[in-house]
Amino acid sequence: MIFPLSIVSLLGLVCIALLASPYPYLAPGAVLGLVGFAVLYRKPTWGLLGIVALVPFEGFFKDSLLSGSKLLGASLAVILMLQLALHQMPSERLRSNIWRYLIWFMVLYFLSLFNTDDMGMSLGHLRELSVGLVLFVITLLIGRELNLDLFARLATLAISTTCAMAMFSAKFQDQGRAAGLLEDPNAFAMLIAFAIPLALLLVIRSPNLLHRLFWGGCCILLLGGMTKTESRSGLVVVALSLLIGCWHYRSQLTRIRPRHSGFAMLGAAIVIPLAIYAMPAGYMARIQSLSILSAGSKAQDESLGRRASYIVVGSQMIRENPLLGSGPGTFPLHYATTGYAKAFSANRKIGDLYRRAHNTYLEIFSEIGVPAGLLFVGMLGLGLYNLIRARAAWMLRRDWQQADLMTHLGVSFLSLTLFLMFLSAPNQKYVWIMLALTSVLRLKAEQAPLTEAKA
Repeated sequence: MIFPLSIVSLLGLVCIALLASPYPYLAPGAVLGLVGFAVLYRKPTWGLLGIVALVPFEGFFKDSLLSGSKLLGASLAVILMLQLALHQMPSERLRSNIWRYLIWFMVLYFLSLFNTDDMGMSLGHLRELSVGLVLFVITLLIGRELNLDLFARLATLAISTTCAMAMFSAKFQDQGRAAGLLEDPNAFAMLIAFAIPLALLLVIRSPNLLHRLFWGGCCILLLGGMTKTESRSGLVVVALSLLIGCWHYRSQLTRIRPRHSGFAMLGAAIVIPLAIYAMPAGYMARIQSLSILSAGSKAQDESLGRRASYIVVGSQMIRENPLLGSGPGTFPLHYATTGYAKAFSANRKIGDLYRRAHNTYLEIFSEIGVPAGLLFVGMLGLGLYNLIRARAAWMLRRDWQQADLMTHLGVSFLSLTLFLMFLSAPNQKYVWIMLALTSVLRLKAEQAPLTEAKA
């Protein structure tokens, strides 16, 4: 691939100008930037993999205007626009069945934006959402060349590292709950739930015992980190992921002989009590609060009470503005005016009064309207359907390795969509990367000739 001479000349002039300026020490940075830009121009998938690896570490740069993932994203956007303009990349790669939902969703989004109750809050929401949209387009363009095994390794290693940091250092905890480098333990649990199916895939595919032990250790870190987050939603999502995995590999479970059942029961008798003993007391109390609520008693858990209040406020907003909502990002504005905000605020600070819905679907339905909410849900549902079709296409070609990969990616994406019911995260990077990847993987699977079927 030819690197444009104009870009080289421009960066060369920038270096000369920096040398002649009062800040000559910045000139080496421009040279390094040129080298990095050239590498990304030749291997743009490296930039996307870098973003995947940096997502769990974004907390290091939360107070900085420029972070590694922002720099990579901006560089990739410029590079891909250049390659499209110079016809070095076919524009057909932008083809995706997700667009039929996304375009109409954005039309309704901007109509709601123009009719918003607070333009400042809505513009801030648009700025956050635009990050996900840019990643969606980037993934569509370069997703075909993405090394999915490396994708799984980097995501697993990055999230496992933050789990280790959170488990063994109080600095990365929020009131005793592991939060990693994020502000919300539930957001950290979302990353862990996304990584667990990928880590299990790496254990299954490991070529030797040493690799299997390494990735198995990452699985233990992820499960330990999930326990330390004390996330009840995370527990449910992980349990569902494991059940789906058992169903997928049900044919291989028949290899277990009756003579192995004794060892399995002994292992369960040892592991289950140890897991319960190692589980934090706070986590057990949070889980028990669910049974108290289900028994019909009054909710004793303040967190559950807050979530119930979000649903009440969001339902009222939907009834008042069912078509276009109150405007993107305006849920906190409406919630702060209710008695719930004061009742559930410990110190009456602004951050405690202006709360988000902690439910992406509820937030979109109430802020942007019912039609946009249905389009958003349909978009995510189509993403899951794409992975199901991709798995079926690889099974038709008897490529069981690719079919297993689609299953694990599908469970990871399902974990993200389920967690959106417990978090306000419409701009979560993994969601938009995976959403674009679903259509890319389906096209790639369906376009693979049947003559390549493996015995």
